[in-house]
Amino acid sequence: EVEASSAAEALRAAAAGADIVLLDNFTPQALRAAAAAIKASHPRVTVEASGGITPETLPHFLGPHVDVVSMGCLTHGAAALDFALRV
Repeated sequence: EVEASSAAEALRAAAAGADIVLLDNFTPQALRAAAAAIKASHPRVTVEASGGITPETLPHFLGPHVDVVSMGCLTHGAAALDFALRV
């Protein structure tokens, strides 16, 4: 997996043989354009979207060329659970 911060980086990563290209901190429009370009030239590469995506903004980041969406907000605010297991 290769993290890319621009469409050019993403295309270079896909051309170099990356199985997964993570598009990090893209605007929804830039994400869709970069994902489409990757899939056009490397259809078997998995495209992952990440960076600042929340449940409220998620619909804006979905598209036919985006395979996976990562949302750190799901774990950032999770409370820890203190437990013990005795066997």
